Amino acid sequence: MNDRLGRIKALWRKANAFAEEAYNAPYRSAIARAKRDQDDLFMLMVYSELMGIPNPASFYTLELQPLMLERFHEWHIRMGMEHSPLDNIRCC
Repeated sequence: MNDRLGRIKALWRKANAFAEEAYNAPYRSAIARAKRDQDDLFMLMVYSELMGIPNPASFYTLELQPLMLERFHEWHIRMGMEHSPLDNIRCC
């Protein structure tokens, strides 16, 4: 009985692995492209910071600060920090 159950489990694992591969196969190139784009953006941001070029995203995202302030407060409370860990962000 145990041997039969073991074979059924092994067969189930193989079928699960095959189904996972078949489902994920069409999306591999899209995922790789998205990862490459994200890496390129990160490299651009790091390089521009290294060269002293100001980050234009900080200007364009300034209007999001009121929305993010509330979420930041909830986050640092959830993390167990009584007050904001950042000197320039006072939310409490």
